[in-house]
Amino acid sequence: MVERENKITLISILKDSQYNLSIFTPEEIAELEKRIIEKNGKPYVECIIRGKEIQLKPEEVVRQLYAVKLINDYIYPKKRIRFEHPVQFGRETKSSDIVVFDKDRPTVEYIIVEVKKPKLKDGKEQLKSYCHATGAPIGVWTNGGQISHYNRKDPNFFEDITDIPNASQTLADILKERYTLKDLIIKDKIPSEGKSLKTIIQDMEDEVLANAGVDVFEEVFKLIFTKLYDEHKSQQDRVIVNYFLKDKNYPMIAELRDNCRKVKENSFDEIKEAIQEVDDSSFRVLEFRNTGQSEGELKEKIQKLFDEAKKKWIGVFPDESKIDLSPSHLSICISSLQDVKLFNSNLQVIDEAFEYLVSKSSKGEKGQYFTPRHVIDMCVKMLNPKKDEYMIESTAKSP
Repeated sequence: MVERENKITLISILKDSQYNLSIFTPEEIAELEKRIIEKNGKPYVECIIRGKEIQLKPEEVVRQLYAVKLINDYIYPKKRIRFEHPVQFGRETKSSDIVVFDKDRPTVEYIIVEVKKPKLKDGKEQLKSYCHATGAPIGVWTNGGQISHYNRKDPNFFEDITDIPNASQTLADILKERYTLKDLIIKDKIPSEGKSLKTIIQDMEDEVLANAGVDVFEEVFKLIFTKLYDEHKSQQDRVIVNYFLKDKNYPMIAELRDNCRKVKENSFDEIKEAIQEVDDSSFRVLEFRNTGQSEGELKEKIQKLFDEAKKKWIGVFPDESKIDLSPSHLSICISSLQDVKLFNSNLQVIDEAFEYLVSKSSKGEKGQYFTPRHVIDMCVKMLNPKKDEYMIESTAKSP
C-alpha cells in the first residue's frame, strides 16, 4: 500500500500570518514537515519537548523549529528546555514560550525565548518583562524571519549579542570570541536576522537614544563613520575573501555582461557556506565591538577609533569632536551595530537609515530631500574622485 503524500506544508500553515521561516534551514523545515499528522484537516505534530500531539499553528511552527536549533545546534539537552513555563507577575501568572534552565541550577531560568509576539517591538517588550520577572540574563525573540539575541545587563538596558552561548559556553565566552571580517560576513545582522539598519536604529532609540540628551543624528552618524573605518582597516582581509569567492565563482561585486550590469545571484547562505573554508587566523580582529570590558574602557576604545577615522577622512568632523553618548548608552549602541556589515552593503540599506534620521525640518517642500553635509563629506573622502573622472547622478531629473 502506498502511503499518501503529506500535502500540508509549513508555508501553507504560515500563510497570512506575520511569521516566516527564513532563519531556518531547508533540512530543518523538511524534517518538521515529515512529522506532521493531519486530523480533521488540521496539522498536528508530536511536540519535541512535551512529547504529546499539539496543533501546528504559526506560532507553534516557529517554536518547534527553534527548539530543534537549541537541541541540535546549541547542544542543550531536552531536560533543560521547557515550553509554556509559568512566570509570576504579582498575583498574575503568564507563560513564557521557551525557557532554557541554568546548567547548575535546574530551576533557575537562563535563556527565555519569545515567539508569541511576531513584531519585534511587541516581542521585545514581552521578552523584557519575562526576563525582569525571572532574572534570566539572556533573551531571544524571533518570528522565524527575524531574530534578536539580548543580554539583560540590568533592569533598564538590554544589549544585543551576536548569538546565545551553546551548552558548553558561558556568556563571557561569546563576548570574548575572536571576531574578524570573515565572522562579520557570516553573522551580518541584516541578512542573517532579517533586519534593516533603520529598524536597528529604531530599536536603539527605543532602548537608549530617545532619552540620552544628545543629537541622535550626530551620534549615530559618528558611530556609523567609526564602524566604516573599522571595516576599512580590514580591507586587505576583504581582498582575500573576495579573491576566494571569485575563485569559487561567488563574486561579491557586480559583473559586466553583454554591456549591462548583472549581479550573480548567490544567496547569503551560499556565500556564508562558501567562505567557511577561508582561513582567517591571520585576519585583523575588528575593534568596533563590545568584548565584555567595562563601559568606560569600551568608550575609550571607540573614541580612539573615532579619532583615527577623523585623521583618515579629514574634514568630515571637526578635530575636537567627541562621542557624546554616556558609556552605558554607548555600550548598548555598539552592541546593536557591531554585527552589521556596512562596506559592500546595498547602499539602499544606509540611505534608508539616514533618510529616517534626517529631521523633517531638513527636507524641502515638494518632496525634495537634502543629504546632510557630514554624509556628503564622508562619501567624497571615501570615493576620492580625481580631476578627469566623471560621476553619474542617477536621481537627477531634467527640468
